[in-house]
Amino acid sequence: MADHAGVTAWDGSLETFRLLANSLQAMIAYYDSEELGYGCRFANKAYAATFGLTETSIIGKTFAEIIGEAAAREVKPSIDTVVAESRAVAYVRELAGPDGSKRWIEVNVLPNLPREGRPVGAFVIVTDITGHRLATEALRQSEERLAKFMQASAEGIAFHRDGIVTDANPPLCEMLGYTLDEVRGKPAIDFVASDHRAHVQAVLAGGLDASYESAVIRKDGRRIPVELIGRTLMYGEERLRMSVVRDLRDRHAAQARIHHLAHHDALTGLPNRMSFMERLGQQIELARAAGKSLALLFVDLDHFKRVNDSLGHLIGDKLLQTVAARISASLRTNDVVARFGGDEFIVLLDDAGHDDVAQVAQKLLRAIELPVEAEGRDLSVTPSVGVALFPHDGQTPTELIKNADTAMYIAKSRGRANCQFFDPAVASAAYDALVLESQLTQALQREEFVLHFQPQVRARDGALAGIEALIRWMHPERGMLRPDAFIALAEQQRVMLPISQWVLRTAARAALQWRSQGLIDVPVAVNLSSMQFRANGFVDAVAQVLREEGVPGQWLELELTERMLMDDLDDVKRTLQQLKALGMRVSVDDFGTGYSSLAHLKELPIDGMKIDRSFVRDLPHQRGSVAIARAVVQMAQGLQLTVVAEGVENEEQRRFLVDHGCDLLQGELISLPLPATDLARWIVQHQAALSA
Repeated sequence: MADHAGVTAWDGSLETFRLLANSLQAMIAYYDSEELGYGCRFANKAYAATFGLTETSIIGKTFAEIIGEAAAREVKPSIDTVVAESRAVAYVRELAGPDGSKRWIEVNVLPNLPREGRPVGAFVIVTDITGHRLATEALRQSEERLAKFMQASAEGIAFHRDGIVTDANPPLCEMLGYTLDEVRGKPAIDFVASDHRAHVQAVLAGGLDASYESAVIRKDGRRIPVELIGRTLMYGEERLRMSVVRDLRDRHAAQARIHHLAHHDALTGLPNRMSFMERLGQQIELARAAGKSLALLFVDLDHFKRVNDSLGHLIGDKLLQTVAARISASLRTNDVVARFGGDEFIVLLDDAGHDDVAQVAQKLLRAIELPVEAEGRDLSVTPSVGVALFPHDGQTPTELIKNADTAMYIAKSRGRANCQFFDPAVASAAYDALVLESQLTQALQREEFVLHFQPQVRARDGALAGIEALIRWMHPERGMLRPDAFIALAEQQRVMLPISQWVLRTAARAALQWRSQGLIDVPVAVNLSSMQFRANGFVDAVAQVLREEGVPGQWLELELTERMLMDDLDDVKRTLQQLKALGMRVSVDDFGTGYSSLAHLKELPIDGMKIDRSFVRDLPHQRGSVAIARAVVQMAQGLQLTVVAEGVENEEQRRFLVDHGCDLLQGELISLPLPATDLARWIVQHQAALSA
């Protein structure tokens, strides 16, 4: 069969075919038909080398001998199809490479058809498609990841080619108010706000990766601030532009809120200290350049602390809000008011002279002192106003504020509820007060505080019934100072807590000494400061003093002001119960000057109350004081409380109080406050007089 027509034709074109086959990257071979034994008649170098053979040595070998029995059985159906049906067959096989990696080949089997009759052989063309297969798979996975990313992202994403949108995710469509079909196919620049298009167009044209703020326009015409993040991506062999469109509305709103909070007072909405200082510095420079004057008004609410102490901070806050609104309503458009801190406000008047400032100050005084309704009651506060003028009273913000603050303290020293302009001569007195503040912080370490003691006696027979400890400051320059000269400063300077603890400990030691000497069997009363009473761990601190000094709680009595009982009834009640558990007596000092009610008093575990000296002073001639004194005594008797009248100075007062059932008396008629040694002598003399 060597002279078969097909074979002859093949032999004739062999060399030409060999040259062509070896110039290609594909592996090419030719096999006889089954009748001829599937012998290899031709293989190019690439095909032969794949199986470790040469173009010569491979000739004559069968298909099974070359690729192996198993592979031959797998491929044989394709060969049979080619021969039987005279048509080409193509398939893809997955192989394991020498290193164990996956590889893919595409096999094309083509029949060698003579001019007449059945195929006499088949051409086998094998192409390594691993690179293409891996690239296709990578592209598929990339498309899948991209699709998931676009759907999962909460931010808007768009793809565009040559400036035309090719795809967009749902968040972007929702942000713009368009459907995907309305977005796709349109120029990306069409969605950008007109005043931003030039910049966006330049970024797109440059093809650079960039991140910048811009704005887009919704379908309904609304403008949305956005951050655009542009990236260039390879999509297969294609370059695409991806834009992340981040909605900045929430961020801008948060930034605006943060800026507002940083420059405004949260309670009143007014500019805060930092904001005002910036504005003041700017206004000073403008006024200096224009040769104009400025006026700085420092406004402080008189006795505002009493409102907080007696009615609580919520009502105090409402009062501050009302005052802020009233000040704002009293000013001109170009004037500025800020909350400077606590109950302090500061006002800047532009281009205002002395007379103009005086008129504005009087307007503020009248507006602020109007009653404020809070929880069914009318509250009134008055302001003290200090004024400093630029350039006369200061050239810098710090100087002006300091001098306006000094003028405000001058207003307070002159009865409050008035306005005072800065006066250097008067300022020296204010400076003295500042010096006193600084000295106060060192007085405790220098042991400059002492206790004086004032006795309390039974009204009916004059027997000793109690002793009150009263602090004094032995000032090295000013002499003996009473509490009203420094207690307020101590609370402002935050040194009241250690001073209060010193008073409690010193009183405990005095009680222990007198009892050990057999002089007394009555409690020693100590005044509590509001700061001390509200301090964390207050009861523990009291218990520690009792324990360390070896003093039973029954030997001491604690006096609280009426206002201290009004902050939080539950907390106050719990604290008083803990003090009572230590064995201590508790009484209410200055009764009648606060805002307490019977409903509060009957809930609290107290033992006594004091009629304030302001009511005792006018007895028995002033009708109002008489009525209040009677009412307090009757109320105390009804609540089974001991009532003490302090400030008893004459016999008329004593007789009135005795006649109306007052239990204890305290005041100069009985004895002045005395040092501990003097009080010991007084006790001995007093007991001797009673026994005579």
